[in-house]
Amino acid sequence: MSINALEVKDLSVAYQSSEALSRVSFAAGGGDYVGIVGPNGSGKTTLIKTIVGLLPPLGGSIRILGEELTDFRQWHEIGYLPQKTSALDPRFPASVYEIVASGVLSTKRFPKVLSGVDKGKIQNALELLGIVDLRARLIGRLSGGQQQRVLLARALVNEPKLLLLDEPTVALDPQTRENFYVLLQKLNQDKKITILLVSHDTGTVGKYASKLLYLDKKVIFYGSFDEFCTSSSMTDYFGLSSQHLMCHRHE
Repeated sequence: MSINALEVKDLSVAYQSSEALSRVSFAAGGGDYVGIVGPNGSGKTTLIKTIVGLLPPLGGSIRILGEELTDFRQWHEIGYLPQKTSALDPRFPASVYEIVASGVLSTKRFPKVLSGVDKGKIQNALELLGIVDLRARLIGRLSGGQQQRVLLARALVNEPKLLLLDEPTVALDPQTRENFYVLLQKLNQDKKITILLVSHDTGTVGKYASKLLYLDKKVIFYGSFDEFCTSSSMTDYFGLSSQHLMCHRHE
């Protein structure tokens, strides 16, 4: 019997003195690609931050790769790309290579020295994201799409089994956004990485993800995109016109 990459059970979380999540439960199997959608303030970012241990739960449990979150230590097996709130300062004194290398160094004890194996992982991540030619460039001098590729390379450098991304395509132009989603789909299919992706775009999530989690402080729906679009209970919840709008795919 295979172990789920992630299991969340009856998870409740408070944020700024109010309940942000209420008894949230779902599981993501190995190789799943889960799109997390919902209105502003629905707890999407709170959920991701709680899974990676940045926010404490009020109740419930989280299991990552079969271990309780409180006991989990294999953080090199988790890739995390947080929400990008602003452009990086062009003068930020770090090269693309140094940013990606920091993903390896963050898992090491002092003294933090790169081994030959580590350098091989960094080179692989640069090649995977198509940014080898940018390795010496300052990250702050790159375009928004290039910066996201660098940060994704950092999240992938340790070859994680689970990848969590919080609104990774905000502020990207439509073509760069599409290229980014295609890249994630390839990583999911070729590398069998389990992906949890927070997005505000239900239609795009439905185009690429294998499962849809609609969150509004609690789980409103969890299943395939086709099930979401044909569900009579979701029609009752959202209204026919709203459901149709959310289910419109950009072919």
